[in-house]
Amino acid sequence: MRFAAVAALLLLQVAIAQGQIPSNPKPSILQTQSTLVLVPALVTTRAGDLVYTLSADDFLLTDNTVEQKLTLEEDAGSQPLVLVVVVETGGAGARQLDIFRKLGTMIESVAGSVPHLVAVVNFDSKPELFEDFTPDDGEVPAAMSRLQAGDGGSATLDALGFAADLLRKQPPQYRRAILLLSETIDHGSNMKLTDALRAISETNTAIYSLAFSSSKSEMKHEAPKTFGQITIAGVPIGPPAPPGPAAGCMSRKQDDDTDEDLEISDSRFKQAWDCLSLLAPPLRVAKMTAMLAKNALRQNVPQAVAQITGGEFFRFSSLKDMERDLTIVSNHVPNRYVLSFQPQSPSPGVHAIELRLRDRPDLVVTARSSYWARGNMATVQNR
Repeated sequence: MRFAAVAALLLLQVAIAQGQIPSNPKPSILQTQSTLVLVPALVTTRAGDLVYTLSADDFLLTDNTVEQKLTLEEDAGSQPLVLVVVVETGGAGARQLDIFRKLGTMIESVAGSVPHLVAVVNFDSKPELFEDFTPDDGEVPAAMSRLQAGDGGSATLDALGFAADLLRKQPPQYRRAILLLSETIDHGSNMKLTDALRAISETNTAIYSLAFSSSKSEMKHEAPKTFGQITIAGVPIGPPAPPGPAAGCMSRKQDDDTDEDLEISDSRFKQAWDCLSLLAPPLRVAKMTAMLAKNALRQNVPQAVAQITGGEFFRFSSLKDMERDLTIVSNHVPNRYVLSFQPQSPSPGVHAIELRLRDRPDLVVTARSSYWARGNMATVQNR
């Protein structure tokens, strides 16, 4: 036994000398990866005048009903901006091209005087990059003047997903915005509603939508399904919650309604989620937020994405309308508060967030209503 121990010690010393085993092995270190959620917010008086004098303490934000600690970015309006202009040139958008072609100079005013990059994406049944990112103020008006009519499609969600992918590749220190010029109803997108909601929520991008109404015959949509009554900030949402199945919420026998809107292939996972959401109100809030957002995307894509991201939505019927709306947007883009927080142990999936002001009922705050958390945000790494 003693000889074996001596031999083992000699072998260990030889291995260290040959560099096979470090003489001072570094200990395993627990590293935590966290996400930073940005919440751009516009604050105005009831009359619509901008408010500039608030601090982080004036705001209260909840993530799935849990209050979060907020940080306010100082002088956020001076940060550089990356902007994607997404223009519908197919379908009914082709009839608006005379208006769109005249907007180039006004779009440059949205980017403002800070360092900026602007790209133009046009879309019909599929999106394409019409003008790549440029800091040149003359390139965008020239590109807008060259827009041509596309085919009969108007795949708005596909175009927004395409724009979100472009923005992911841009420098992280840039603020991100999308200016969407389109009709209200999506025609022909391949992107699922869940994927669209995730892509829009993940990019910390404010979407400003200027839209014209689709025809009444095109505005028929599937009636939304209901998922029980919840309360957000004391306001009941939806009808009273239905009772659970007689055998218990995890029984294998469920109602015939499979709730296809959830787009979850594993029915047992869906069933577990439903049961958990009944028992855990914050998860139910998140689920209801996701379903309301998805239903809103069916009805009016430009309005829904503006609300989800904390941007703004405007309807137009003439060039004069669009010029007025773009003037408002160009004034609001650089004058938003940029708040941020690190979620406390966030669960994966959609999160419902609510931003409001403390003791300032005279003011109106506009901010994003959700974000999407990916998987487990805490990992253990050795180094």
